[in-house]
Amino acid sequence: MNDILIKVDCVSKKFCKSLKKSLKYGLQDLGHELTGSRHGGHGKLRSDEFWAVNDVSFELRRGECLGLIGRNGAGKTTLLRMLNGLIKPDLGRIEMRGRVGALIALGAGFNPILSGRENIYVNGSVLGLTKREIDAKLEEIIDFAEIGEFINAPVQSYSSGMAVRLGFAVATSLNPDVLLLDEVLAVGDAGFRAKCYSRMAALRTKAAVIFVSHSMEHLSRLCNSSILLEKGTVCFFGATPLAIRKYDLKTQLQTSTVRAGIGGIRLLSIQFHDMTNHVCDQLRYGSAVLVEISVKADVFIPSLVVDITFRTISQEVAGECNNYVISTPMSVQPGRLFVIKAEIREFCLNPSTYNVSVFLLDADMMTHYDWAENISLITITTGRPATAPYQILADWSITDEEKRN
Repeated sequence: MNDILIKVDCVSKKFCKSLKKSLKYGLQDLGHELTGSRHGGHGKLRSDEFWAVNDVSFELRRGECLGLIGRNGAGKTTLLRMLNGLIKPDLGRIEMRGRVGALIALGAGFNPILSGRENIYVNGSVLGLTKREIDAKLEEIIDFAEIGEFINAPVQSYSSGMAVRLGFAVATSLNPDVLLLDEVLAVGDAGFRAKCYSRMAALRTKAAVIFVSHSMEHLSRLCNSSILLEKGTVCFFGATPLAIRKYDLKTQLQTSTVRAGIGGIRLLSIQFHDMTNHVCDQLRYGSAVLVEISVKADVFIPSLVVDITFRTISQEVAGECNNYVISTPMSVQPGRLFVIKAEIREFCLNPSTYNVSVFLLDADMMTHYDWAENISLITITTGRPATAPYQILADWSITDEEKRN
Protein backbone atom coordinates (compact mmCIF):
# COMPACT_ATOMS: atom_id res chain seq x y z
CA MET A 1 0.00 0.00 0.00
CA ASN A 2 3.08 2.27 0.17
CA ASP A 3 3.90 2.08 -3.55
CA ILE A 4 4.61 5.36 -5.30
CA LEU A 5 1.82 6.22 -7.76
CA ILE A 6 2.89 9.78 -8.67
CA LYS A 7 6.46 10.93 -9.16
CA VAL A 8 7.14 14.49 -10.29
CA ASP A 9 10.79 15.32 -10.95
CA CYS A 10 11.87 18.94 -11.58
CA VAL A 11 8.81 19.72 -13.71
CA SER A 12 8.43 23.15 -15.31
CA LYS A 13 5.93 24.65 -17.73
CA LYS A 14 6.03 28.06 -19.37
CA PHE A 15 3.49 30.09 -21.28
CA CYS A 16 3.67 33.17 -23.48
CA LYS A 17 1.73 36.38 -22.84
CA SER A 18 1.62 37.22 -26.56
CA LEU A 19 -0.69 35.12 -28.75
CA LYS A 20 1.36 35.85 -31.88
CA LYS A 21 4.64 34.86 -30.26
CA SER A 22 2.97 31.86 -28.63
CA LEU A 23 2.00 30.50 -32.06
CA LYS A 24 5.50 31.20 -33.36
CA TYR A 25 7.19 29.44 -30.43
CA GLY A 26 4.77 26.54 -30.76
CA LEU A 27 5.75 25.94 -34.37
CA GLN A 28 9.44 26.23 -33.50
CA ASP A 29 9.08 23.73 -30.64
CA LEU A 30 7.15 21.32 -32.86
CA GLY A 31 9.96 21.44 -35.41
CA HIS A 32 12.54 20.75 -32.71
CA GLU A 33 10.52 17.77 -31.47
CA LEU A 34 10.27 16.30 -34.96
CA THR A 35 14.05 16.52 -35.36
CA GLY A 36 14.61 15.04 -31.90
CA SER A 37 16.30 18.13 -30.44
CA ARG A 38 15.45 19.91 -27.23
CA HIS A 39 12.86 22.65 -27.58
CA GLY A 40 11.69 25.66 -25.59
CA GLY A 41 14.84 27.77 -25.67
CA HIS A 42 16.89 25.11 -23.84
CA GLY A 43 15.11 25.80 -20.56
CA LYS A 44 15.40 29.58 -20.82
CA LEU A 45 12.57 32.07 -21.15
CA ARG A 46 12.09 33.72 -24.49
CA SER A 47 10.52 37.13 -25.03
CA ASP A 48 7.09 37.48 -23.30
CA GLU A 49 7.33 34.01 -21.72
CA PHE A 50 6.89 33.23 -18.01
CA TRP A 51 7.07 30.14 -15.82
CA ALA A 52 3.58 28.94 -14.86
CA VAL A 53 5.17 26.00 -13.00
CA ASN A 54 8.86 26.09 -12.13
CA ASP A 55 10.99 23.18 -10.91
CA VAL A 56 8.32 21.27 -8.93
CA SER A 57 9.18 17.87 -7.45
CA PHE A 58 7.29 15.48 -5.17
CA GLU A 59 6.22 11.88 -4.74
CA LEU A 60 2.82 10.59 -3.68
CA ARG A 61 2.07 7.11 -2.42
CA ARG A 62 -1.10 5.08 -2.29
CA GLY A 63 -3.15 6.12 0.73
CA GLU A 64 -1.87 9.73 0.73
CA CYS A 65 -3.82 12.90 -0.06
CA LEU A 66 -1.84 15.95 -1.14
CA GLY A 67 -3.28 19.46 -1.07
CA LEU A 68 -2.25 22.21 -3.48
CA ILE A 69 -2.51 25.69 -1.97
CA GLY A 70 -1.90 29.05 -3.58
CA ARG A 71 -3.46 32.22 -4.83
CA ASN A 72 -5.13 32.41 -8.24
CA GLY A 73 -2.43 32.08 -10.90
CA ALA A 74 -0.01 30.22 -8.63
CA GLY A 75 0.15 27.25 -11.04
CA LYS A 76 -2.12 24.73 -9.31
CA THR A 77 -4.39 23.92 -12.25
CA THR A 78 -1.48 23.95 -14.71
CA LEU A 79 0.26 21.32 -12.58
CA LEU A 80 -2.90 19.21 -12.47
CA ARG A 81 -3.29 19.44 -16.25
CA MET A 82 0.26 18.17 -16.71
CA LEU A 83 -0.38 15.32 -14.28
CA ASN A 84 -3.51 14.38 -16.23
CA GLY A 85 -1.61 14.47 -19.55
CA LEU A 86 -3.60 17.37 -21.01
CA ILE A 87 -0.43 19.43 -21.52
CA LYS A 88 3.24 18.44 -21.60
CA PRO A 89 5.92 19.87 -19.30
CA ASP A 90 8.71 21.86 -20.92
CA LEU A 91 11.23 20.47 -18.47
CA GLY A 92 11.29 17.55 -16.04
CA ARG A 93 9.56 14.21 -15.87
CA ILE A 94 6.17 12.96 -14.60
CA GLU A 95 5.51 9.30 -13.82
CA MET A 96 1.93 8.15 -13.14
CA ARG A 97 1.06 4.57 -12.22
CA GLY A 98 -2.38 3.00 -12.46
CA ARG A 99 -5.75 4.34 -13.54
CA VAL A 100 -6.14 8.14 -13.29
CA GLY A 101 -9.46 9.83 -12.50
CA ALA A 102 -9.62 13.60 -12.76
CA LEU A 103 -12.05 16.47 -12.33
CA ILE A 104 -10.02 19.56 -13.16
CA ALA A 105 -12.83 21.83 -14.38
CA LEU A 106 -16.61 21.78 -14.56
CA GLY A 107 -17.60 19.38 -17.29
CA ALA A 108 -13.98 18.59 -18.14
CA GLY A 109 -13.75 15.45 -20.28
CA PHE A 110 -17.43 15.60 -21.22
CA ASN A 111 -18.69 15.97 -24.76
CA PRO A 112 -21.38 18.66 -24.41
CA ILE A 113 -23.61 17.27 -27.17
CA LEU A 114 -23.64 13.75 -25.74
CA SER A 115 -25.96 12.74 -22.90
CA GLY A 116 -24.76 12.14 -19.38
CA ARG A 117 -25.16 8.38 -19.87
CA GLU A 118 -23.11 8.42 -23.08
CA ASN A 119 -20.38 10.48 -21.43
CA ILE A 120 -20.12 7.93 -18.63
CA TYR A 121 -19.34 5.22 -21.16
CA VAL A 122 -16.88 7.45 -23.04
CA ASN A 123 -14.99 8.34 -19.84
CA GLY A 124 -14.98 4.75 -18.67
CA SER A 125 -13.57 3.59 -22.00
CA VAL A 126 -10.80 6.19 -21.81
CA LEU A 127 -9.86 4.76 -18.41
CA GLY A 128 -9.62 1.29 -19.93
CA LEU A 129 -12.85 -0.22 -18.57
CA THR A 130 -14.89 -2.68 -20.54
CA LYS A 131 -18.59 -2.10 -21.26
CA ARG A 132 -19.46 -4.80 -18.72
CA GLU A 133 -17.41 -3.04 -16.02
CA ILE A 134 -19.09 0.29 -16.79
CA ASP A 135 -22.52 -1.37 -16.78
CA ALA A 136 -21.83 -2.63 -13.26
CA LYS A 137 -21.02 0.91 -12.09
CA LEU A 138 -23.68 2.81 -14.04
CA GLU A 139 -26.47 2.89 -11.47
CA GLU A 140 -24.04 3.76 -8.67
CA ILE A 141 -22.77 6.73 -10.70
CA ILE A 142 -26.27 7.97 -11.55
CA ASP A 143 -27.47 7.63 -7.95
CA PHE A 144 -24.43 9.47 -6.57
CA ALA A 145 -24.70 12.28 -9.12
CA GLU A 146 -28.42 12.75 -8.38
CA ILE A 147 -29.01 13.48 -12.05
CA GLY A 148 -32.23 11.45 -12.30
CA GLU A 149 -34.13 11.84 -15.57
CA PHE A 150 -31.50 14.28 -16.90
CA ILE A 151 -29.02 11.43 -17.37
CA ASN A 152 -30.28 11.10 -20.94
CA ALA A 153 -30.16 14.87 -21.64
CA PRO A 154 -27.15 16.54 -23.34
CA VAL A 155 -24.49 17.63 -20.86
CA GLN A 156 -24.57 21.14 -22.34
CA SER A 157 -28.03 21.55 -20.77
CA TYR A 158 -26.72 20.75 -17.26
CA SER A 159 -26.28 23.34 -14.54
CA SER A 160 -22.81 23.74 -13.01
CA GLY A 161 -23.94 21.74 -9.98
CA MET A 162 -25.20 18.86 -12.13
CA ALA A 163 -22.00 18.83 -14.19
CA VAL A 164 -19.69 18.70 -11.17
CA ARG A 165 -21.80 16.02 -9.47
CA LEU A 166 -21.65 13.81 -12.55
CA GLY A 167 -17.94 14.52 -13.06
CA PHE A 168 -17.10 13.66 -9.45
CA ALA A 169 -19.25 10.53 -9.56
CA VAL A 170 -17.51 9.29 -12.72
CA ALA A 171 -14.00 10.16 -11.51
CA THR A 172 -14.44 8.42 -8.16
CA SER A 173 -16.66 5.46 -9.02
CA LEU A 174 -14.40 3.83 -11.60
CA ASN A 175 -11.82 2.67 -9.02
CA PRO A 176 -8.97 5.09 -9.85
CA ASP A 177 -5.48 4.57 -8.49
CA VAL A 178 -4.82 8.30 -8.83
CA LEU A 179 -7.48 10.98 -8.30
CA LEU A 180 -6.99 14.62 -9.31
CA LEU A 181 -9.61 17.10 -8.02
CA ASP A 182 -9.72 20.87 -8.58
CA GLU A 183 -12.22 22.85 -6.47
CA VAL A 184 -14.74 20.01 -6.61
CA LEU A 185 -16.34 21.04 -3.30
CA ALA A 186 -16.80 24.67 -4.38
CA VAL A 187 -20.01 23.76 -6.23
CA GLY A 188 -22.84 21.78 -4.67
CA ASP A 189 -25.00 21.84 -1.61
CA ALA A 190 -24.20 20.52 1.87
CA GLY A 191 -25.64 17.11 1.12
CA PHE A 192 -23.40 16.66 -1.91
CA ARG A 193 -20.32 17.81 0.02
CA ALA A 194 -21.08 15.26 2.76
CA LYS A 195 -21.26 12.50 0.15
CA CYS A 196 -17.97 13.72 -1.35
CA TYR A 197 -16.25 13.53 2.03
CA SER A 198 -17.46 9.96 2.56
CA ARG A 199 -16.43 8.90 -0.94
CA MET A 200 -12.97 10.48 -0.61
CA ALA A 201 -12.47 8.91 2.82
CA ALA A 202 -13.06 5.50 1.24
CA LEU A 203 -10.81 6.24 -1.75
CA ARG A 204 -7.99 7.73 0.27
CA THR A 205 -6.99 4.34 1.67
CA LYS A 206 -6.47 2.78 -1.76
CA ALA A 207 -5.58 5.67 -4.07
CA ALA A 208 -3.27 8.66 -4.27
CA VAL A 209 -5.31 11.89 -4.23
CA ILE A 210 -4.30 15.44 -5.19
CA PHE A 211 -6.83 18.02 -4.06
CA VAL A 212 -6.92 21.72 -4.97
CA SER A 213 -9.11 24.09 -2.97
CA HIS A 214 -9.22 27.64 -1.64
CA SER A 215 -11.08 26.33 1.42
CA MET A 216 -8.63 25.76 4.25
CA GLU A 217 -11.28 23.77 6.13
CA HIS A 218 -11.59 21.27 3.27
CA LEU A 219 -7.83 20.97 2.90
CA SER A 220 -7.21 20.50 6.62
CA ARG A 221 -9.87 17.80 6.78
CA LEU A 222 -8.78 15.80 3.74
CA CYS A 223 -5.04 16.26 3.14
CA ASN A 224 -2.12 14.61 4.94
CA SER A 225 0.36 17.06 3.45
CA SER A 226 0.21 20.12 1.21
CA ILE A 227 2.32 22.08 -1.26
CA LEU A 228 2.18 25.89 -1.19
CA LEU A 229 2.76 27.34 -4.67
CA GLU A 230 3.62 30.95 -5.42
CA LYS A 231 4.15 32.05 -9.03
CA GLY A 232 4.69 28.42 -10.01
CA THR A 233 7.37 27.75 -7.40
CA VAL A 234 7.10 25.52 -4.33
CA CYS A 235 7.30 27.75 -1.24
CA PHE A 236 6.55 24.98 1.25
CA PHE A 237 5.96 21.23 1.20
CA GLY A 238 4.94 19.55 4.42
CA ALA A 239 2.16 19.07 6.97
CA THR A 240 -1.12 20.70 5.93
CA PRO A 241 -1.56 22.85 9.11
CA LEU A 242 1.90 24.37 8.56
CA ALA A 243 1.20 24.94 4.86
CA ILE A 244 -2.06 26.72 5.72
CA ARG A 245 -0.25 28.83 8.30
CA LYS A 246 2.38 29.92 5.77
CA TYR A 247 -0.31 30.62 3.17
CA ASP A 248 -2.20 32.74 5.67
CA LEU A 249 0.91 34.78 6.49
CA LYS A 250 1.81 35.37 2.85
CA THR A 251 -1.74 36.38 1.97
CA GLN A 252 -2.28 38.55 5.03
CA LEU A 253 0.85 40.57 4.31
CA GLN A 254 -0.71 41.60 1.00
CA THR A 255 -3.91 42.90 2.60
CA SER A 256 -3.93 46.67 3.09
CA THR A 257 -5.66 48.68 5.81
CA VAL A 258 -8.74 50.67 4.80
CA ARG A 259 -9.71 53.77 6.82
CA ALA A 260 -12.96 55.67 6.35
CA GLY A 261 -15.81 57.25 8.36
CA ILE A 262 -17.37 60.64 9.07
CA GLY A 263 -15.14 61.43 12.06
CA GLY A 264 -16.11 62.45 15.59
CA ILE A 265 -14.15 59.63 17.20
CA ARG A 266 -11.03 57.86 15.98
CA LEU A 267 -9.46 54.50 16.68
CA LEU A 268 -5.88 54.95 17.90
CA SER A 269 -4.81 51.36 18.57
CA ILE A 270 -5.97 47.81 19.25
CA GLN A 271 -4.06 45.29 21.35
CA PHE A 272 -4.61 41.69 22.38
CA HIS A 273 -3.53 40.55 25.85
CA ASP A 274 -3.13 36.89 26.76
CA MET A 275 -3.94 35.28 30.13
CA THR A 276 -0.67 36.60 31.59
CA ASN A 277 -1.63 40.15 30.49
CA HIS A 278 1.14 40.28 27.88
CA VAL A 279 0.51 41.95 24.53
CA CYS A 280 0.44 39.25 21.87
CA ASP A 281 -0.40 38.53 18.25
CA GLN A 282 -0.84 34.77 18.81
CA LEU A 283 -3.34 32.99 21.02
CA ARG A 284 -3.95 29.39 21.91
CA TYR A 285 -7.25 27.99 20.69
CA GLY A 286 -9.95 28.28 23.35
CA SER A 287 -7.94 30.58 25.63
CA ALA A 288 -9.14 33.80 27.26
CA VAL A 289 -8.11 37.11 25.73
CA LEU A 290 -8.48 40.77 26.62
CA VAL A 291 -8.91 43.18 23.73
CA GLU A 292 -7.95 46.81 24.46
CA ILE A 293 -9.03 49.55 22.06
CA SER A 294 -7.82 53.13 22.47
CA VAL A 295 -9.99 55.89 20.98
CA LYS A 296 -9.99 59.69 20.95
CA ALA A 297 -13.40 61.41 20.96
CA ASP A 298 -14.05 64.79 19.37
CA VAL A 299 -17.82 64.87 19.93
CA PHE A 300 -20.29 63.57 22.48
CA ILE A 301 -21.67 60.17 21.49
CA PRO A 302 -24.37 58.94 23.88
CA SER A 303 -24.45 55.37 22.59
CA LEU A 304 -21.25 54.16 20.98
CA VAL A 305 -21.15 50.79 19.25
CA VAL A 306 -17.79 49.04 18.92
CA ASP A 307 -17.67 46.17 16.44
CA ILE A 308 -14.60 43.91 16.23
CA THR A 309 -14.69 41.64 13.19
CA PHE A 310 -12.38 38.73 12.38
CA ARG A 311 -12.05 37.77 8.72
CA THR A 312 -10.32 34.90 6.96
CA ILE A 313 -7.74 35.38 4.22
CA SER A 314 -10.58 35.30 1.69
CA GLN A 315 -12.27 38.14 3.63
CA GLU A 316 -15.11 35.96 4.88
CA VAL A 317 -16.40 36.88 8.34
CA ALA A 318 -15.32 34.19 10.80
CA GLY A 319 -16.35 35.89 14.05
CA GLU A 320 -17.58 39.14 15.54
CA CYS A 321 -17.58 40.85 18.93
CA ASN A 322 -20.07 43.71 19.39
CA ASN A 323 -21.21 45.52 22.54
CA TYR A 324 -24.56 46.47 20.96
CA VAL A 325 -25.54 42.80 20.58
CA ILE A 326 -25.27 42.16 24.31
CA SER A 327 -26.84 45.53 25.23
CA THR A 328 -23.77 47.11 26.83
CA PRO A 329 -24.14 50.84 26.08
CA MET A 330 -21.10 53.12 26.14
CA SER A 331 -20.86 56.91 25.87
CA VAL A 332 -17.87 59.18 25.21
CA GLN A 333 -17.18 62.83 25.92
CA PRO A 334 -15.43 65.21 23.50
CA GLY A 335 -11.72 65.97 23.83
CA ARG A 336 -10.94 62.89 25.90
CA LEU A 337 -9.03 59.64 25.49
CA PHE A 338 -10.82 56.37 26.24
CA VAL A 339 -9.68 52.75 26.55
CA ILE A 340 -12.39 50.23 25.69
CA LYS A 341 -11.90 46.66 26.94
CA ALA A 342 -13.55 43.48 25.73
CA GLU A 343 -12.92 40.28 27.67
CA ILE A 344 -13.36 37.14 25.58
CA ARG A 345 -13.50 34.13 27.88
CA GLU A 346 -13.00 31.44 25.20
CA PHE A 347 -11.57 32.46 21.84
CA CYS A 348 -12.51 29.53 19.61
CA LEU A 349 -11.78 30.55 16.04
CA ASN A 350 -10.23 27.72 14.03
CA PRO A 351 -6.42 27.73 14.04
CA SER A 352 -5.36 30.23 11.37
CA THR A 353 -4.40 33.89 10.94
CA TYR A 354 -7.23 36.43 10.79
CA ASN A 355 -7.58 40.03 9.69
CA VAL A 356 -8.99 42.20 12.48
CA SER A 357 -11.26 45.15 11.68
CA VAL A 358 -12.72 47.67 14.13
CA PHE A 359 -15.78 49.76 13.40
CA LEU A 360 -16.91 52.65 15.64
CA LEU A 361 -20.61 53.23 14.98
CA ASP A 362 -23.70 54.96 16.27
CA ALA A 363 -26.54 52.92 17.77
CA ASP A 364 -28.40 53.18 14.45
CA MET A 365 -25.75 50.74 13.12
CA MET A 366 -25.49 52.86 9.97
CA THR A 367 -23.42 55.87 10.96
CA HIS A 368 -19.72 54.96 10.90
CA TYR A 369 -17.55 57.40 12.84
CA ASP A 370 -14.38 55.42 12.10
CA TRP A 371 -14.00 52.46 9.77
CA ALA A 372 -10.68 50.63 10.31
CA GLU A 373 -10.60 47.53 8.14
CA ASN A 374 -7.66 45.10 8.34
CA ILE A 375 -6.13 47.16 11.13
CA SER A 376 -4.42 44.19 12.80
CA LEU A 377 -3.72 40.46 12.63
CA ILE A 378 -4.29 37.70 15.17
CA THR A 379 -3.15 34.09 14.89
CA ILE A 380 -4.85 31.17 16.62
CA THR A 381 -2.60 28.17 17.29
CA THR A 382 -3.18 24.48 18.17
CA GLY A 383 -6.63 22.94 18.13
CA ARG A 384 -8.11 20.68 15.45
CA PRO A 385 -9.47 22.53 12.40
CA ALA A 386 -13.16 21.94 11.75
CA THR A 387 -15.71 22.89 9.11
CA ALA A 388 -17.32 25.88 10.83
CA PRO A 389 -15.03 28.89 11.39
CA TYR A 390 -16.03 29.23 15.04
CA GLN A 391 -16.35 26.36 17.48
CA ILE A 392 -18.64 26.35 20.54
CA LEU A 393 -16.90 24.65 23.45
CA ALA A 394 -18.89 22.24 25.60
CA ASP A 395 -18.36 19.58 28.26
CA TRP A 396 -19.15 16.27 26.60
CA SER A 397 -20.26 12.97 28.14
CA ILE A 398 -21.77 9.67 27.08
CA THR A 399 -23.97 7.27 29.04
CA ASP A 400 -24.51 3.62 28.22
CA GLU A 401 -28.24 3.37 28.81
CA GLU A 402 -28.21 -0.42 28.63
CA LYS A 403 -25.81 -0.65 31.56
CA ARG A 404 -27.67 2.08 33.40
CA ASN A 405 -30.92 0.07 33.27
